[in-house]
Amino acid sequence: MMLRIKDLREDHDLTQQEVAKILNCAQQTYSKYELGQLKIDITSLIKLADFYNVSLDYIVGTTDKKKFKNKQ
Repeated sequence: MMLRIKDLREDHDLTQQEVAKILNCAQQTYSKYELGQLKIDITSLIKLADFYNVSLDYIVGTTDKKKFKNKQ
């Protein structure tokens, strides 16, 4: 999971500070999420999935499919 959130951030050319602002946390906290030193809460995972338009399954590593089908 740590690698996925780091890869997503880098793919979007964002800094840790920018993502931390989205999650309403300190940059140091977000850095610890990426390093696996601190577990990220479900609310923050949902925010990241919504922001990056990927599924929670992708972020947590249970699938390699980034996108999910939009329900019409």
